[in-house]
Formats: sequence, C-alpha cells, structure tokens
Amino acid sequence: MAERTYAVRPVGVVSSPLTDRDQAPRQGDEGAPPAWLILNRRMKAAMGGLQVGAEVIVLTWLDRARRDVLVVHPRGEESRPLQGVFNTRSPDRPNPIGLHRVRITAIEGTRIAVANLEALDRTPVLDIKPLLGDVDER
Repeated sequence: MAERTYAVRPVGVVSSPLTDRDQAPRQGDEGAPPAWLILNRRMKAAMGGLQVGAEVIVLTWLDRARRDVLVVHPRGEESRPLQGVFNTRSPDRPNPIGLHRVRITAIEGTRIAVANLEALDRTPVLDIKPLLGDVDER
C-alpha cells in the first residue's frame, strides 16, 4: 500500500489549566477542569448553530504524543495485557487524533467553553462535530 500524506489545518487551540500529560485525567469525565476552545476568527461562520448545553465531538491533534507506539498496557496499567493501540484510547498512536465528547457551557465570540475535555493546553483543535442521535439530518 503506497503511503500518502494529508495536510490538516487546525481550526483553533485548547486553552486549559492542564499542562502536564502525567497529571491529566485519562478521560474527560474523570475530573477534567473547564477548558476553552479558542477558534481562529475565520471559523466564526462555522460555529453557526452551536448552542450552550449541546454535546459535541472535538477532534484534536495530540501533538505531544508518540507516533511510534503500536501496543500499550490499557490505561498504563502494567497488570493489564498488552493491546494494540487501535483497541485503546491511548494518545500514543501512529496518527495521534484525539476524540473528545464534551458539553458546551458558554460561547463568547469564537471561544467555546467546554466541560469534560482532558486535552492539554495549546493542543491543536482539528474539528468540531455534532453528537449524532439515532436519526439526524445534519
């Protein structure tokens, strides 16, 4: 299989008190502090329809992750058997894309306050997508 590369352009960055990967919760619902998504000004129109209280999926580029890791002990617990990274939520993986289910708590201009985001400060935000239900026309 021929390898190709693809360029992604972040739409913004995370602003969070989390700066140390070892101190960050493993998942957002495990004690993540409030955070902000600071979007580029040109993304204002893309925010149309976002509402306080809505749950969305935030895709990030885990820029401090290792890309050479293929197997890990889940949650870093060595008592658990090794698993392929595609079967875990490990940030270390060939393409370190973060997937975060968050709740919007405020919107101010091109800043979106969110709950349950475990991403580190200055993590690039790649995209925001609505959380889909059983039937969705978006």
